[in-house]
Amino acid sequence: MVKNVPTTREERDRYVLNDDEILLLAKWACEIEEHYGKPMDIEWAKDGDGKDVGTGQFFIVQARPETVHSIKDYSTMETYVLREKYYELEERGKVLCKGLAVGTKIAKGKANIIKSASQITKFRPGEVLITDMTDPDWEPIMKVASAIVTNRGGRTCHAAIVSRELGIPCVIGTETATRSIKNGQEVTVDCSEGEIGYIYDGFLEYDIERLDLEKLPETKTKIMMNVGIPEKAFSEGQVPCDGVGLAREEFIINSHIGIHPLALIYFDELKNKAKDDKKIARIVKKIEERTKGYANKVEYFVERLAIGIGRIGAAFYPRDVIVRLSDFKTNEYANLIGGELYEPQEHNPMIGWRGASRYYGKEFKPAFGLECKALLKARNEMGLTNIKVMVPFCRTPKEGKKVVEVMREYGLVQGENDLEVYVMCEIPSNVILADEFCDVFDGFSIGSNDLTQLALGLDRDSELVAHLYDERSEAVKRLISQVIEIARQRGKKIGICGQAPSDFPEFTEFLVKCGIDSISLNPDVVIKTRLLVAEKERELGIK
Repeated sequence: MVKNVPTTREERDRYVLNDDEILLLAKWACEIEEHYGKPMDIEWAKDGDGKDVGTGQFFIVQARPETVHSIKDYSTMETYVLREKYYELEERGKVLCKGLAVGTKIAKGKANIIKSASQITKFRPGEVLITDMTDPDWEPIMKVASAIVTNRGGRTCHAAIVSRELGIPCVIGTETATRSIKNGQEVTVDCSEGEIGYIYDGFLEYDIERLDLEKLPETKTKIMMNVGIPEKAFSEGQVPCDGVGLAREEFIINSHIGIHPLALIYFDELKNKAKDDKKIARIVKKIEERTKGYANKVEYFVERLAIGIGRIGAAFYPRDVIVRLSDFKTNEYANLIGGELYEPQEHNPMIGWRGASRYYGKEFKPAFGLECKALLKARNEMGLTNIKVMVPFCRTPKEGKKVVEVMREYGLVQGENDLEVYVMCEIPSNVILADEFCDVFDGFSIGSNDLTQLALGLDRDSELVAHLYDERSEAVKRLISQVIEIARQRGKKIGICGQAPSDFPEFTEFLVKCGIDSISLNPDVVIKTRLLVAEKERELGIK
């Protein structure tokens, strides 16, 4: 028998399980799968909280063979790609609603709004099921639906579980689907963009890319991947590559945290000021809403960032994952909740207070300490020692030494537990003084985007000079070949994570000729570039 029990606001805002309990369940899951020798679908229960109700003990209530992912053929990779970008469609008003994505596929069909199980005879095969929530009575029509969209539910709700088993896209928790979508309307359901699923107006075109993973050639040049969205990491980690050459913190901070780190560090001060300042009171309210379940607001930042970084690190383990430290400009940091209170206004943030200069500055140093703690948590507590660190926009070797020293202050010690620290090569001074930077860092990663704009003296965001922006410029290529040569002479690793190799095959050929160690690319061109590099290495006799 199931019954609803009223809960207090404090109980609703508190996490149900603590870290030790989660680790216990994970340990049991590993032991059960080891016992049966196969992937298992496991259900568990907890007997109350052990204080007011029950004993607080955990029980495994069911374990059965997992029948979706374990039987999938992983020798072939299938990727669904919408031909238009979701943000462009959103700008054009094509997004009807959005929620949590289940799966990674795309489907289209006519919407059929079914409000109760008594109406399921009205449903036709191939339609998109739009409803408030599903239960086992709905399964006959779920089996013939092209996709499922619900108002309510989480990742373990009935609709989510069944759609995974059926292999169809499902968007749950939209809140407004039954109101935002009209009965009979042509819609496209897109779960290919990561955590968020989108329902678009109309039938949109998409491609299904299939790849035989067993026929890919090996290359001496490492082919790595640029990754920013943790939710995509495990699917992208199945693409044959040599690791992650650029894992960006910015997406995690922006989407999973959304609050300026200094606003969390000085939260108690803000609460006091909020009594007399309505603007700050609104900021405090937003922070409290976002950080439910965290009495310590600083821990919210550290844990959320560590989870995001850790997810990428785990998806590619034991391959290297090079995490670039935060590289927001002042105007971008100001857009975070509370950011306007701590960020100065700059006329040209692109070459202002960003990257390395922030980390040791007295105003931002405590915030940088939170990043260090998150990386320590991912490396030491989660055991993901494949995570490396990269310092962006480091103008001088002296500045690099300061950053390494601040990292040490916060427990992130270069060389300890195999920690390597790289520097972005994206400023002409990084090339001119490359031999001195070699004394500070374990290697370089060329950021061709910034290197191009600074070498050519232009703003890459300006339409007026956009025609002059070209990474293939002879000036840029000479800088790149020069730094590769110096790094090789000094026995330092050197790769590239800029946009150029993803856009221009001839630029990739140039890098291979120069003898670069690794090329990190956007996920959609990793396979194509591996084939190109293999062919070029054969031509040059590189083995």
